[in-house]
Amino acid sequence: MHSSKIFTICFVVLNFLQIQKAEAGQLRVDQQKGQTISGVIAAAHRGDTIIIPAGNYSEPTIVINIPLFIQGENYPVLDGQKKNEIIQIKSDSVTVTGLKLQNPGRSDLTDMAAIKLFNTKYCVIRSNIIEQAYFAIYLQGAGKCFIYNNYIHGVEASEMMAGNGIHCWYCDSLRIFQNNISSHRDGIYFEFVTNSVILGNYSHGNVRYGLHFMFSNDDTYTSNIFEANGAGVAVMYTKGVHMYCNQFRTNWGAAAYGLLLKEISDSKINGNLFEENTVAIHMEGSSRMDVKNNDFISNGWALQVQASCMDVVFNKNNFKGNSFDVATNGNLVLSNFDGNYWDKYEGYDIDRDAVGDVPYHPVGLYSVLIEKVPSALLLYRSPLTALLDKAEKVIPGMTPVDLVDNAPLMKSAAE
Repeated sequence: MHSSKIFTICFVVLNFLQIQKAEAGQLRVDQQKGQTISGVIAAAHRGDTIIIPAGNYSEPTIVINIPLFIQGENYPVLDGQKKNEIIQIKSDSVTVTGLKLQNPGRSDLTDMAAIKLFNTKYCVIRSNIIEQAYFAIYLQGAGKCFIYNNYIHGVEASEMMAGNGIHCWYCDSLRIFQNNISSHRDGIYFEFVTNSVILGNYSHGNVRYGLHFMFSNDDTYTSNIFEANGAGVAVMYTKGVHMYCNQFRTNWGAAAYGLLLKEISDSKINGNLFEENTVAIHMEGSSRMDVKNNDFISNGWALQVQASCMDVVFNKNNFKGNSFDVATNGNLVLSNFDGNYWDKYEGYDIDRDAVGDVPYHPVGLYSVLIEKVPSALLLYRSPLTALLDKAEKVIPGMTPVDLVDNAPLMKSAAE
């Protein structure tokens, strides 16, 4: 989906909300009169606006069963006291905005959240602050909902003790825009979610993944930043995913990746930045992929492409300052490298067409050795490693012969 269409959707949704507010009645929660949020909601009619003034509110779970506009003034605090879900939405066309929600309960039997949506459509959750939540925003069977501009900070616990920031299960046509998410298990989690867009989010410092896809087809995520997460971003058992103009940065660790792809097909990875990750992209069992115009800068491994991958095309990518540009676990190569820039390329360009006259083999002998004997990494930057790679270039034999860029660029693709 093009950015213009995405923002058109945003405009239509927000315009609808303003019309909804203008035409409906308005009720205000007055604590001095002994009113509760749940009590005012019970007295409301479809389409009414509920104003919640600044203050502290500790109530049992607030259930919304009709279309309403819930608006906080100066971020009133709704505290779950670590006992309850704070808000449950069981109606279409509900908006919740301007609230601070904290300390919802936690259960080993139920995924308790600050805000949970059950089988709803056309709901909007925007400009809220959610802190110390096991699950922050939980969508179950939702469609055409809009999650926008929320600040979400979790419990900073271990992977087993933390839930997800924005958790989506069996949903369709969601729009997840410009949220700031940290200190959860996964910042954003999609399982069986289709035709959805994730745009402009900052997912950082999460225990496991900044973004986690499972069995979720025909989705797009673009212009997001995934930074300093425990294991980076994972996309698994999925097809038709478009990954455009994202930043995958500083995801370091023994099992950390900028982007982990497992059993992915018919997808595109275009225009992204992978910087200072242990592994920028680890790819296995993936097919019919277009990897183009990406920057791989100062990673441990830029690419780990397993022999189980096929019909993956790498074109016009820039590889700069990586310890290892490409690694693989076998000699069978069913993917294509063509027209990429490699800063380690030492070839020449006699005809000055900006394309090297000598093919480039990005897999070095030392890289192959590390795949088979990981402890050999201790020799990194020793004179022996450079000697091994030089010897392989003179007398090739152990590196994959077919993993070659026949048209290496002499300058970065963007220059």
